[in-house]
Amino acid sequence: MCIRINSILILAAALLPTQIVAEKPNLVFIVADDCTFRDIGCYGGQAKTPNIDRLALQGMRFTHCFQAAPMCSPTRHNIYTGLYPVKSGAWPNHTRAYPHVKSIVHHLKPLGYRVTQTGKTHINPPEVFPFENFGGGKNPDMEYIDRLFAETAKGGKPFCLFACSNEPHSPWNKGDASVYPPAKVKLPPYIVDTMRVREDFSRYLAEITYYDSQVGEIMRLLDKHGLADNTLVMVVSEQGNAFPFAKWTCYDHGLQSAMIVRWPGKVKAGTTTDAMVEYVDVTPTFIDVAGGEPVSPVDGRSFLPVLSGESETHKRHVFGIMTTHGIINGTDAYAIRSVRDTRYKLILNLNHQSKFTNACTRSPAFQSMVAKAKTGDATARRLVHAYQNRPAVELYDMQKDPLELANIAGQTGTEKHIIRLRSKLEAWMKSQGDQGVETELKASERQGAKRRNKRNILKKK
Repeated sequence: MCIRINSILILAAALLPTQIVAEKPNLVFIVADDCTFRDIGCYGGQAKTPNIDRLALQGMRFTHCFQAAPMCSPTRHNIYTGLYPVKSGAWPNHTRAYPHVKSIVHHLKPLGYRVTQTGKTHINPPEVFPFENFGGGKNPDMEYIDRLFAETAKGGKPFCLFACSNEPHSPWNKGDASVYPPAKVKLPPYIVDTMRVREDFSRYLAEITYYDSQVGEIMRLLDKHGLADNTLVMVVSEQGNAFPFAKWTCYDHGLQSAMIVRWPGKVKAGTTTDAMVEYVDVTPTFIDVAGGEPVSPVDGRSFLPVLSGESETHKRHVFGIMTTHGIINGTDAYAIRSVRDTRYKLILNLNHQSKFTNACTRSPAFQSMVAKAKTGDATARRLVHAYQNRPAVELYDMQKDPLELANIAGQTGTEKHIIRLRSKLEAWMKSQGDQGVETELKASERQGAKRRNKRNILKKK
């Protein structure tokens, strides 16, 4: 009789929906804004980031995570759609996706998830991104997050939360800059050393620490509501900072990101992976974690096998696109495209005859670099010129030269690498419908009318 009852119970359990038999994990994605990954503590940086560093000890730290565009708005479209910028329609800054595009909201809701976002948005149109909560200010609303976690703890649906910080985006007015005395700040070798640069870098580091405190508060709220053990937390740094050779460029300072993933019992604590992943892989990975099937069309693919320890590799190549046309203070046409494998990085400057300008070149910090160059300082002259005047082709050995200080294009033996990588890059561009300069010139069409009008007014001034 006992055996018969047990059999019935087992059969009944098998017929129950998966979300009842096995509790689905919650998903938390925390993203900074304009933060160079190398400046974070656990990546060897100067910024004090105890909360992020602790997460790295509790989970997996990625050393080769990349985004496709070194700008805020295309990056966020990347994350939420799983599509590269041109295919989604979101390739300039302050942009929008095509109306037919599906986002992670459309994929996770049918799987029983509340899909919500708080903090900086930078995405359009609303129908492509129908988050349960949308925006609420430039930084994550901790009171909202507290309520969301409380409702889940009381038996509510699992959630996918995107907590989007505005830090450490300029003007760098948050955090305690006194912790980072300008005279003691260590500047990377590709930035001209001036007092204004040091002061700005000090305030930038302080704001990274402020972002770290936001990460810590979200983790505290997970613990408060007893959700930490069943929640995958992913923390990323976004594109690089607003200093030269970072944001607005296809160097790794602009395209590479920190990524740390904690998932108790699923991701081995204290591990590091060299697997190459991209932001377009986030949506497919979250769908996979939630128990969904791969969706098409998306450009990314799930790296859950890396998280589970089943695989040590993911992608062999990652790609980049930078568009200055259609942005305030941007060169009217300056299309940059890049491809990278584990050893070499190829950058094509398709409008290299033009002078490279953007918001960075208008900044007081950059102007202080220009002023130092005019005094005859050789290093300042070289770096200022190199930032605004690029060759058609750049090639870097990322193992020997991770800071991309020496362009080896044209050296003996490098042509084979250029040919191989150019072939990969051109094939990727074709698959995306990216026509290079022609696509660059159409960029302003992907911005809203309000943005175009504002840009035209500023140009007239």
